[in-house]
Amino acid sequence: MTEGSGPLVPGPYARRRPLDKAAVVVTGGIYKKWVQRNISATLPHAFEQLEISGTMDNFRRLLGESPASFRGLPFQDSDVYKTLEGAAWSLSFGENPVIREWFERTVELVGRVQQPDGYINTNFQRADREQEPWSDLTNGHELYCLGHLLQAGIAAHRSIGDQALLEIGRRFADLVVDRFGGDSPATCGHPEIETAMIELYRETGDSKYLDLAQRFIERRGNGFIGEGMFGPQYYQDDMGVRETRIMRGHAVRALYLNAGVTDLYLETGDTELLDVMKAQWNDMTRYRMYITGGTGSRHRDEAFGDAYELPSERAYAETCAGIALMHWAWRMHLATGEPGYLDEYERCLYNVVSAGVSDDGTHFFYSNPLQRRRDHGASQQESAGNRLPWFSCACCPPNVTRTFSSIDSYLASTSEEDIAVTTYATAQLAFEGVTLEMVTDYPAAGEVSITVTGESSRDLKLRIPQWADISEVRLRRNGIATDIVVESGWVRLEGALTDGNLLQLDLPLEPKLVVGHPEIDAVRGATAVVRGPVVYCAEQRDNISPIDAALFRAGTRILEHDKAELGPVSAALGPRLRSQAYVRVETADNIPLYYEYSNDNPVVGTGEVILRPYASWGNGEPDSMRVWLPVAERHPPTVQ
Repeated sequence: MTEGSGPLVPGPYARRRPLDKAAVVVTGGIYKKWVQRNISATLPHAFEQLEISGTMDNFRRLLGESPASFRGLPFQDSDVYKTLEGAAWSLSFGENPVIREWFERTVELVGRVQQPDGYINTNFQRADREQEPWSDLTNGHELYCLGHLLQAGIAAHRSIGDQALLEIGRRFADLVVDRFGGDSPATCGHPEIETAMIELYRETGDSKYLDLAQRFIERRGNGFIGEGMFGPQYYQDDMGVRETRIMRGHAVRALYLNAGVTDLYLETGDTELLDVMKAQWNDMTRYRMYITGGTGSRHRDEAFGDAYELPSERAYAETCAGIALMHWAWRMHLATGEPGYLDEYERCLYNVVSAGVSDDGTHFFYSNPLQRRRDHGASQQESAGNRLPWFSCACCPPNVTRTFSSIDSYLASTSEEDIAVTTYATAQLAFEGVTLEMVTDYPAAGEVSITVTGESSRDLKLRIPQWADISEVRLRRNGIATDIVVESGWVRLEGALTDGNLLQLDLPLEPKLVVGHPEIDAVRGATAVVRGPVVYCAEQRDNISPIDAALFRAGTRILEHDKAELGPVSAALGPRLRSQAYVRVETADNIPLYYEYSNDNPVVGTGEVILRPYASWGNGEPDSMRVWLPVAERHPPTVQ
C-alpha cells in the first residue's frame, strides 16, 4: 500500500491510516453521481460565479488587468483557493480540458499577484485598502486564506504532481513562520491555518510548519483576539484548548480548530489533546447536534447554542459546518480506530452536506434548516429555504467542490492487521496486491457485495453502523450464511482476503420513527423518520394536505413509496416513503391562533403523508418542509 495522494496523511500516532487516493476507483452508485455532477456542473459553475462576483478581478486589478474596483469580503480569496483544491482533486478522476485550463490559468494569476516576500491577499494588497496587512488578525482572515491556499497546493501536488501552487503557498507560509513564530502572541480569528500547516509539514517534512501550528493552537485563550464582534467565545479564544470541554462559538471555526487539534495529536501523541477532543465530541453529539448532522443553532453568530437548544426552523446548520464536522470525524476515527465517528461522518454526508447542493449541482443552501414555513422570507446569506446560485459570502459552494472531488478518500482505512471498509460505495479498493470490488446501492439499499482478487494475510473488517439492528444483519461468504460477531461496531473476517472470495453483507434499512430528548423543546411531542443514515422530511410539493397541519398517527407504519419527483442524485439516497396521518381538510387560516384545550376535534380526517430524503428537498419552487412531525398519541385530548 502506498500513501500520500489523499487529502490527509496522518502522523505516527494514528491508529488507522487512509488508503491512498490513487488506490480507490469509484465505479458507480451515488459516489459516481456525486463525482460526475461535481466535474460536469458544480466546478464549471463555480468558475463562472467567481467571475460574476468579481473575485477573479480582485486579483487582476492588482496587475492592472482589470479596471473593476475591489468587490466582496476580506476572505474572498479563499473562494478561489477552495475551488482550486476542488479542481485539483477532480483531475485525479481523469483529464478534463476545461478544468485543467482554468486551474493552470488561475495558478499563474495567483503567482503573479504574490509579493516578493511571499504575501498574497487581494484585500490588503490594494492601494485603496482600509487597513494595513496584518493589522486585523481577528477579522482580516489573512491566515485563514493562507490555510486554504496551502490545502489547494497540497492537493495539486498529490493529485496531479503540480509543484507551482504548492511553492506559492509555501513562500507565503515561510513569511508567516518568520513573522508569527517564536514568542509572538498572534493567532487567527478564524481557525483553518492550523490543519493546513500540519499537512504542509507532512508534505515537506519541515518541522517549522508543525511548530507554528502548535503555537497557534496553544495560544488560544490568551486574549490576543479580544472581544471582536461577538465576544471571545465566538472565536474559541475565551479559554485555552486544553481547558475546553464544550463546543461553543462559531460552529465552522470551532470544528476547523478541532480538526487541527486532532491533527496535532496525530503528530505528537499528546494524549491530553485527544482526551479534550473526545470530551468536546461527546458534548456536541449529546447536546448540540441536529439529527441531520447540522451544527450551529444560532443565526446571530452562526454558533453552537446551549445544551438542547436545537430549533428546527431557525437551525443555522451551515453547509461548511457539516463539511468541517466530516473532516474532524475522519481524523477522530484515524486517531482512535473507533467506528462511531464514522456514523456521524455519514450522518453529515448523506444529510446536511448533501442538502447543501442541488440535484443539478448549480444551486446551494448556505444554512440548512429542518423546517421551512410556507411564508418564510428569503435572505441573501441564509438562503432561507431558497437555493441560490451563489452568495455574497460564498464560502459554502467552493467548499462543496473540494468535498465531492475528494470524497473517494474516505472509503477505507488500514492498520497493520487489517483493512476496514469505513463506508459503502460502488468502488474498487486496492492495496498490497489485493483488490476489493465493492458493488452496492447504499444508502438506498442495504445489500453490499465484495469480491476479492488477490491474497493477503490481513483480516477484513466491515463497519456495522449503530443504527443497524444487529440481529437483522446478514452475511454470506461464497453464498453460505455466516454467523457474525459485532465487536465495537466492526465485523472482523479472518481469511476473507482470499482470491475469488465473495462476501455479501445485508444491512437492514427499514424506516424508523425516532424522537428527540425531552429537553429539546423544539421537537417535544414530535417524531422524525430515518432510514439507515438518511433522514427524511415532508415537503409540501409531494403532498395534497398541508404538512404544517399534519400529525403522525400513533403506531403508524412507514412504507416505501417510489422515487418519483426525485432527481438522479437524490434518488440514490433512497425512495420516497408514505405514512398515514391525521390531516386537516379546512385551511389552517380558519383555526384561531389559540383556542381552548378541550374535546373538540379540529382534525377532520386521515390522509397520507409522503416523505423524501432530507437532502433532496428544495429542488423545486420553495414551499413548506419539516423534518419533525407532531404525534397524535391520543386525539382529541380529553379534559377530565
